[in-house]
Amino acid sequence: MSAARTPATAPGRRSGPEERGRESRGGRRVRAVRLGPRSIAALVLVSAVGVVAFGWPLLAAPGSSLAHSSDAPWLFAALLPLLLAVVVATIADTGLGPKAVAMLGVLAAAGAALRPLGGGTAGIEPMFFLMVLSGRVLGPGFGFVLGAVSMFASALLTGGVGPWMPFQMLSMGWVAMGAGLLPRPEQLRGRGELVLLAGYGAVASLLYGTVMNLQGWPYIGQLTSSVSFAPGDPLHENLARFVAYCLATSLGWDLPRAVLTVVLTLALGGPVLKALRRATRRAAFDASAVFDAPGPGPARGAGELR
Repeated sequence: MSAARTPATAPGRRSGPEERGRESRGGRRVRAVRLGPRSIAALVLVSAVGVVAFGWPLLAAPGSSLAHSSDAPWLFAALLPLLLAVVVATIADTGLGPKAVAMLGVLAAAGAALRPLGGGTAGIEPMFFLMVLSGRVLGPGFGFVLGAVSMFASALLTGGVGPWMPFQMLSMGWVAMGAGLLPRPEQLRGRGELVLLAGYGAVASLLYGTVMNLQGWPYIGQLTSSVSFAPGDPLHENLARFVAYCLATSLGWDLPRAVLTVVLTLALGGPVLKALRRATRRAAFDASAVFDAPGPGPARGAGELR
């Protein structure tokens, strides 16, 4: 009996997981999510709105009504979840297949489980190194969705639901997406790649704490303090207060988070990267099914039913 050729065995075709894996090892990066124009536009839009949502105290003109408004943080807290939902839906519509959804669920669950391990003690949050490594392997689109979903799941797990949650989701999405945008994903391997990811993880951990400070900083504007937000004051004065606020309140959390991310990346990054890349090759996210016409079947015997 001559069997029909499968895509993995047909000459000149490379559609099976093993062949896709060889192509990936040969230099072509396989990504779980292929960003199309709509996805990129949605990411740019939500990032731009996020910059305004975080930085409105510094961006608002001294004489504008926004600078003196106490409703601005709540407005952005209500707006960001809607935009994040639009971005996730757009990416899912343009390139998030069932295998990518399955990997997203596994990694998001792992990230949500890692976050409470430190219990917020001194900024120890081991989920950061997993988000950085996942974004590096799976690309910026998958990284953004993974960061946002992981933070949402961890908030539900730990009971940390509040107006700060959408800001955390957006910030973690930026962290993982930035790892996917790092240069030379195909050529740079081994220790050099781990050093690059460790350096990025340290900077991203510090920046995460800084931008999250912007989310909570305006709330202390009612307090008489040299580090509180003063509505309507010039930019340089509020910026100086914000820097002093970060040094006085959050640096003791941000630095340990950065150090832990570096240590975990250098110690565990190699095996985790190999496991993620192996899973990506086996999943063959961009493999397309190809069917050959079946060959002639065996001749029917005289006693076969017709």
